[in-house]
Amino acid sequence: MDTLHLINPLKFSHRFLILFLASTYLPTAMICLGDIGVRSTTTVKSLCIEEERRALVNFKQHLVDPSGRLSSWVGRECCRWEGISCDNGTGRVVKMNLRNPYPNSNSSSYEKSCLGGKINHSLLSLKHLKFLDLSYNDFQGIPIPKFFGELKSLQYLNLSLASFGGEIPPSLGNLSSLSFLDLGLNFDLSSRNLNWLSRLSSLKYLDLGEADLSTTRVNWVYAVNMLPSLSELHLSSCQIESIPLISLQHFNLTSLFVLDLSNNYMFSSALPSWFFNLTNLITLHLSKNNFSGSFPNEFASLKSLQDLDLSETGLKGQIPKVIGNFCKLKFLSLSGNKFNGGIEEFWRSFSNCPNNTLESLDLSYCGTQSQLPASLGMFKSLQNLNLRYNNFWGSIPDSIGNLSSLKTLDLFDNNMNGSIPESLGQLSQLVSLNLFGNSWESILTEAHFRNLTRLQDYQVGNPAQSKSLIFDVAYDWVPPFKLHTLRILNCWVGPGFGVWLQSQTELIDITLSGNGISDSIPREWLLKISSQLIQLDLSNNEFRGSLPLHLKFPNLNSIDLSHNQLEGSLPLWSTFATSLIIESNLFSGPIPSNIDQLMPNLQVLFLSENNLNGTIPQSVCSMLNLRILSLRSNQFSGEFPHAWSVGSNMVFLDVGQNNLSGNIPTSLGVLSSLAVLKLNNNKFGGEVPDSLQNCSSLASIDLGNNRLYGEIPLWIEGSSVSMLYMLRLRSNYFSGHISQQLCNLQYLHILDLSRNNFSGTIPKCLNNLTSLVKDSKRVKYSNSEQATLTLKGEELVYNTTLDLVNSIDLSSNNLQGEIPEEISSLILLGTLNLSMNQLFGRIPSKIGNLRWLETLDLSHNHLTGQIPQSLSSLTSLSHLNLSYNNLSGRIPSGNQLQTLNDSSIYMDNPSLCGVPLSIKCPGDKTFTIEGANDRNEDRDNDKLWFYVSVVLGFIVGFWGVCGTLILKTS
Repeated sequence: MDTLHLINPLKFSHRFLILFLASTYLPTAMICLGDIGVRSTTTVKSLCIEEERRALVNFKQHLVDPSGRLSSWVGRECCRWEGISCDNGTGRVVKMNLRNPYPNSNSSSYEKSCLGGKINHSLLSLKHLKFLDLSYNDFQGIPIPKFFGELKSLQYLNLSLASFGGEIPPSLGNLSSLSFLDLGLNFDLSSRNLNWLSRLSSLKYLDLGEADLSTTRVNWVYAVNMLPSLSELHLSSCQIESIPLISLQHFNLTSLFVLDLSNNYMFSSALPSWFFNLTNLITLHLSKNNFSGSFPNEFASLKSLQDLDLSETGLKGQIPKVIGNFCKLKFLSLSGNKFNGGIEEFWRSFSNCPNNTLESLDLSYCGTQSQLPASLGMFKSLQNLNLRYNNFWGSIPDSIGNLSSLKTLDLFDNNMNGSIPESLGQLSQLVSLNLFGNSWESILTEAHFRNLTRLQDYQVGNPAQSKSLIFDVAYDWVPPFKLHTLRILNCWVGPGFGVWLQSQTELIDITLSGNGISDSIPREWLLKISSQLIQLDLSNNEFRGSLPLHLKFPNLNSIDLSHNQLEGSLPLWSTFATSLIIESNLFSGPIPSNIDQLMPNLQVLFLSENNLNGTIPQSVCSMLNLRILSLRSNQFSGEFPHAWSVGSNMVFLDVGQNNLSGNIPTSLGVLSSLAVLKLNNNKFGGEVPDSLQNCSSLASIDLGNNRLYGEIPLWIEGSSVSMLYMLRLRSNYFSGHISQQLCNLQYLHILDLSRNNFSGTIPKCLNNLTSLVKDSKRVKYSNSEQATLTLKGEELVYNTTLDLVNSIDLSSNNLQGEIPEEISSLILLGTLNLSMNQLFGRIPSKIGNLRWLETLDLSHNHLTGQIPQSLSSLTSLSHLNLSYNNLSGRIPSGNQLQTLNDSSIYMDNPSLCGVPLSIKCPGDKTFTIEGANDRNEDRDNDKLWFYVSVVLGFIVGFWGVCGTLILKTS
C-alpha cells in the first residue's frame, strides 16, 4: 500500500496549525542597544528580504574593504552576514554594525580593517533600520550623506572617528525617533548653527566632539536646551567661545547626567546661573578652558557629582574647599592650575564626608608648595593619587599606609627631601609607585616592600643628585613582587647585583643607572628577561666582564650600557633595536661588516670611547634610518666609507679622534639632513669637497687636526650653511684670506681657525655675527657633541656646555693689519685669541665693551701704542696675555686687572712700565736703599721719644697727685 495514503490529511493539517500558532508565541530574545530593542536572530531563522539583500550588495560594492571584513556578504541569507541583524518576525534588516573591531586607532590592524569608499543611497531601501554604526572607519573626509535624514526608523546613529568632513547635514533633524547620535572625533566636521537639533525630541545621547561649532556662538545653548530627554552631552574640542551668560526662561536640561565641554579653550569670567541648576549632574568635564579667577562657590549645589574634571581651567588661589562637600565624588582632577599655598585645608574639607568615596585624585602640575598632610591616609577608597610636578617637600607621612585601596602613587618631580616610611610597604594593592625626580634622604630596607605583592612599576632617583637614597637589603633577599618597569637612577644599590634584582624576570623596561654596581651582568638573568624586554639601561655603573653574544632580544628597542667597564666584542643582540649606546667601555674588535642586516632599524649608534679597531664598514652607508653615529675616540683606520646613500636620515656624524686617512668622501654631500659633522683628529688630506654644500642643514663642522689644505670653501662662508654655529678648522694647512662672507653666519658663536696658514686681514664685518652681539635662542643637536677648544690658556674639552661657549680663535696664522675696532661690538664674546700673527697698530680703544670676556690673548704680534684704560673694566677677565708686542706706556690698573699680577702677561714689551713689571714709569716716586735706611732710623727715633714721653708723663702725674696729698697732710 502506498504510505502516503496512511496519513490522514485532516490530522496532518490540524497538527501543522497547532505548531504554527505555537511558534508565533515563542519567546523572542531581545538584545539591548542602549534603550533600543532589536530582535535577536538566535531563536528562529530569519528570511532575508530580497530588496534589502540587493541594497546591501549595492552598498558593499561602493565600499573599500582592504581586510575583507565583508567577505561573508554572499548568498541569499543576508541576515547572517557580518554586522547585519534582522527582525525575527519580519526578516527586515534592523541593525547594521560595521564598527571597526580594532579600537586602537594607532595599530596596523586598525588601519587594515578600516572601511572606506562611498556610502550608497541604496541604504534607503532599509526602511526599518533602527541601528547604524559606521564608527572607527576611514571615509577620507567625505560628507555625511544627507539621505541619512530619510532613515526615519533610526534610533541609534554612530559615525564617530570615521573621517567624515564638511557641514553636518541639517536633515539629521528629521530623525525624530533618534535617541543616540555620536558624530564625535570627525576632525573636519562643522556646523553653522544647531537649529536642527531641536527636532530630535527623543535624543538622550549627543556627541559632537571635535566638530567646529565656533560660528554657533550662543546658539548651541538654546539648541541643546530644546532636548528635554537629553542625559549625556559631549561637546569637547568644538571651538566654543564661551558658556554664554544668558538666562533661559524654560530650563529643560533637568535630565542631564553627563556634560563634557572640555578642550574648548573658552574664556569665561563667570558661569551663568542656569549652569548651577544642573543639579542631577554626575559627570562634569570642563578641562582646558579658562575660567580665570577663583573657584565659584555656587558649585556647592552640584552635590550629585561623582566625576569632576577642572584640569587646566586657569583657577588660582587656594585649592577650593567647597569640593569637600561633594560626598559622592569618586574622580577629581584639578591638574594644571596655579594654586598657591598648601593642601592641608583642602584635605581637611573632606572631613565633612566621613564616608567619602574618592577613588582618584589628580593635583599634578599645580605648583603646590607644602608638605604632604599628616592626614593623607584618610581616603580609604583612594585608588589613584597623582601629585607629580609640584613643589611638595619633606617626607611621606606614615599615614600613607592607611590607603589600603591605593593602586598608583605618583610624586614624580617634586622637592621631596625627607624619608620614605616603612608603612609604604603595607599597600598591598599598589601597582605603580613613582618617586622619581626627588631628593630623598632615606635608607630603604625589606620592610619598605614587605606587602607590595602587586607592584609592577617602581621608579625612584634623581638625575641631579647622586646616591642620597640607599637600598640596604640583603644580597639574597627575594621581594614579593614581579616588576614590569624598574627605574632606579643615582641611588646606591651596589656593589653587587643582588638576588632581589636577579629575581625580577618579568621586566619590560629597566633603568639601573648610576647605582655603584661593580659586578658582572648575570647571564641567566639576561636570558630570562630576553623575550619580553623593550628597554635596557645599565649605564654609569662599573659593570665588568664580557657579554654573551648569541642572546636574542626580539622586542628590545633601546640599549644603553655606556660608561661601564665591559669588554669583548660588540653585543648586537636585537634586530628590532633603534638605539644602541655603549660608549665609554672597553669593547674591542671591529664593527661587523653586516651590521646593516644585524640591526637594520638602528637610529642611534654610540660606540665612542672604546677600543674598537679595523675599518668602518661600508654597510653603515646603507642604514637609511640611522640618525646619530658616534665612533669618536677609537682606533679605526683606513678610509672613511664612500658609498653614502640618498635618502639617509643622518643628522649627527662623529668619527673624530681615530686614525682615518684619505680624502673626505664627496658622497657625504647626499646627507641632506646632516647637522653635525665631526671628522677632527684624524689624518684626512686633500681639500674640503664642494659637495658638502648640499648639506644645507649643517650647523656644526669640526675638521680640526687633520692634513687638509686649500682655502676655506666659499659655500662655508656663504648662505649654503646659514645655520652654522660652530666652525673648527684648527691645526690644518688651510691658506688664503678669511672672506668677508664669513660674517653672514649670524648663528656662529664658535670660530676656530687657529694653527693654519691664513693671511690677509681680519674682516671688519665681524660685528654682523649676531649670535655674539645679542642673546638669541641656540640650537643644540646632541649632548654628546664635544669639542676641544683653547680657552683660558689651555686646551679644554667641552660637551654639555658647548652651547654656552662664545669664542673666536684666529691664533698661529699669518694675519696682518690692524685689529678692527668693530670687534668691540661682540659683547657676548668670552674668548678672543689673535696671538702669533703679524698684527700691528693699536688695541681697539673700546675693548672694554666686551664685558663677558674671560680670555684675551694678543701675544706675539707687533701691536703698538698704549694699553686702553677700558681694559680695566673687563670684570670677567681671568686670562690675559699681551706679551711679545711693542706696547708702550703705563699698564692700566683697577678692578679685575689688580688680580692679574703676573708680569709674564706683559713681558717683552720694552716700552711698557708700571705694576706688575719692575720697570717704573716716568714721574713715579723712587726710593733708594739709603733713603730707606734713613726712614728706618727716623722710625726708631720716633719710638724712643714716644717711650720717653710716656715715662715722663707717668712721673709728673704720679708726683702731681701724691705730692698734693703729702702737703695737705703736713
